[in-house]
Parts: sequence; C-alpha cells; structure tokens
Amino acid sequence: MAAWPRNHTQSSEFIILGFGNLGELRIFFFGLFLIMHLVTLSGHTTIVLITLVDACLQTPMYFFLRNLSAIEILYILVIVPNMLANFLSRDQRMPFLGCALQMHLFIALGGAECFLLAVMAYDRFVAICNPLRYTLLVTRPLCLQMLTLACASGFTLSLTLTTLIFLLPFCQSHEINHFFCDIPAVLSLACSDTRANEVAVFLVCLLILLIPFLLILLSYGFIVATILRIRSAEGRSKAFSTCAGHLLVSILHYGCAIFIYIRPKSCYTPEQDKIVSLIYTNVTPMLYPVIYSLRNKEVKGALKRLLYSHKQTWQQPDAR
Repeated sequence: MAAWPRNHTQSSEFIILGFGNLGELRIFFFGLFLIMHLVTLSGHTTIVLITLVDACLQTPMYFFLRNLSAIEILYILVIVPNMLANFLSRDQRMPFLGCALQMHLFIALGGAECFLLAVMAYDRFVAICNPLRYTLLVTRPLCLQMLTLACASGFTLSLTLTTLIFLLPFCQSHEINHFFCDIPAVLSLACSDTRANEVAVFLVCLLILLIPFLLILLSYGFIVATILRIRSAEGRSKAFSTCAGHLLVSILHYGCAIFIYIRPKSCYTPEQDKIVSLIYTNVTPMLYPVIYSLRNKEVKGALKRLLYSHKQTWQQPDAR
C-alpha cells in the first residue's frame, strides 16, 4: 500500500460534513447533545468518585467498573466536543494527522472497553459460579494485569488498523460524510483497492467485538444456569441484580458496534451509520451509569453516604 502521494491530493485536511441538512435545528440539537454530554460526564465521574472513596466498594467488581467509567469519559471526549462544534459550523476542517489521531483513540478506547467488559463477565462468572474460591482466583494483581492487557490490546490493534487505513492514497473529495473520522467513512474516500484494508478491519473487529462478546455470552450461560439452581428467591434476585446491568451494557455496546463494523460493504449507508453512531457515542454512554446504579443497592447506598457526608460537613457549626 502506497503512502499518500502528492499527485493524488493537494490538501492535508479533511472536511467533516456532520449534519449538514439540519438547517435551523442546528442550535436545538447542539443544546440537546450538550446537555446529554454534561449528564454523561457527571454520571461517569460520580461512579469513579464513589468507587474510589467508599470503603464498601473496594472490590474487583467496582475496580473494573471504575476503570470502565474512566475509559468511557475519555471515549466520549474524543468524539463529542468535535461533534458539538460541527453543529455550529457548516465547514469543519480537521487536519490529516488530527483525523488519524481521532480514529486511533476512538478504536483504542472502544477496544479497551470491549475487552474490559469481557473481563468483567469473567469476574461475575467466578463470583457466582465459584464463590468460595473468588478471593483466591480474582486477586488485585490479577485485576491489574487484566486491566493492563485490555488497554494494551485495544491500543495495539488500533494503532495497526489506523496505520493501514491512513497509508491509503486519498483523492478527489476529502469530505467525510460523518460527524467524526470513523472507519467506513474514511475508507470510502480511498482511491485505490481497499480489499486488503477491509479484510484487516474485519479481522480486528473480529478480535475486538465478536470474540469478547461470545465469551461474555458463554460466561452468562454458566451464570444463568447457576442462578437457576439457587433455591432462595432472594438469593436468585441478588445474584441476578449484580449481573443484569453488565449484561445490558454489553448488549447495547456490542450490538451497535457489530452493526456498524461487521456487515457487508453493500449495506453501508452514511445516514444510517450516523444515526447508529449517535446512539453509541451519546445515548448509550449516558445510560450506563443509570443502568449500573438502578438495580445496584451498593452503588445507591454509596451515593447516599457520599451525599449525606457532604450534607453533614456543610451543616457543622462554626467551631469558634
């Protein structure tokens, strides 16, 4: 694959078209997604905070949840600020290297999140299917190793894929019909044979999406079988509540990503992709903190304790 030769292009930047057909609704959608962005950041920051300071949440499950929220914060910061700027500008330009960096970080953080969700499924599998050996099997060093491996795998695969894509020659139009530098949108601008690159994209997506998702489904197969053998209704409810949030988040995350990246090229439509991308870069990240806390009594209890401690601090009389 040749580098980006000068005779193919005179420009060193891309034009992000975003949502060019919104007209007067641009300001409305800017306000809507800005509010969603702030709510999402607040939710994930709260999870990071309470899992750091609350003594009851110093377990592997909440260690992984804290790091998942931290990754999610970085993930949306890579995409959403540029998307919001696009609502206010009809001609948003992005340098070649800026586009490559955005794609790299997007894939790397998304990949790390996919691997971490699989690690969290393993944690729940051991906790429910082998509770007596949980503290022996899921140790702090192992948690750190699995987190490091998840992040390193995501960044390594992303660097490989991004390099392969941006070594392609781009010609004619540099208009990306999307609100960020997503893989299908950038690949569609290449003016050389992209079959090898498409195979590389498929293989990386296989490693990042399908294999972890299948491992999650396998883990939950064993988990459900174990839960059904619990005689106590209260025990079944407690076991299910610790897993339901993670399972729902996994389905939302993997479902949207698989729809975008693992499908025939003939099914690619830019407008459809933009809508689905809006969901998994804006809507689902906003729902994750709600999903994790709604059925989780420990998280809700920690949040109440945090709010109560701050209330007590403010209400303390002056010592003078």
